[in-house]
Amino acid sequence: MRQKVIMSEADIRRALTRIAHEIAERNQGCQDVVLVGMRTRGVPLARRLSTNLEDFEQIRVPIGQLDITPYRDDLAIRHIESPTVHNTDIPVDLNRKKVVLVDDVLYTGRTTRAALDALIERGRPESIQLAVLVDRGHRELPIRPDYVGKNVPTSLVEDVQVHLHEVDGADEVVIVQPAGE
Repeated sequence: MRQKVIMSEADIRRALTRIAHEIAERNQGCQDVVLVGMRTRGVPLARRLSTNLEDFEQIRVPIGQLDITPYRDDLAIRHIESPTVHNTDIPVDLNRKKVVLVDDVLYTGRTTRAALDALIERGRPESIQLAVLVDRGHRELPIRPDYVGKNVPTSLVEDVQVHLHEVDGADEVVIVQPAGE
């Protein structure tokens, strides 16, 4: 397998700073904004966005974490009978809030669809927006991100991997290609 770094630590930092500014601008501040990170890597990305927003908006934006495992539509296809369900923790009432779902990579849209189901079950937000570090295309559902760190056209055989210090010990985004491709 071959891999190529497409975002460095500095690239990730700049992308998250830009996304945070876009969130504040679109929502006319952060008064009723809640960031909800999708497990696993969406959670540290949401924390970083919250820190950026606090730095230039002087307001602490609540952060939640969402496990979409029970809402996935591919458990039977993948022959997963007893999936491991992790903690979902959203510390605020979502009713009438502007929720920004945060994920590392947007691909088919199915993970986002599952996250929407999970959020709607917990309340009725004023709006739900989507922030992703990487949009790699190949959508199977009509889902479009509101905030994107980097658009990366990929082939179906490539894999986009986001590595974050909090989970993997390093910050980078790589494209992995099978040998011979």
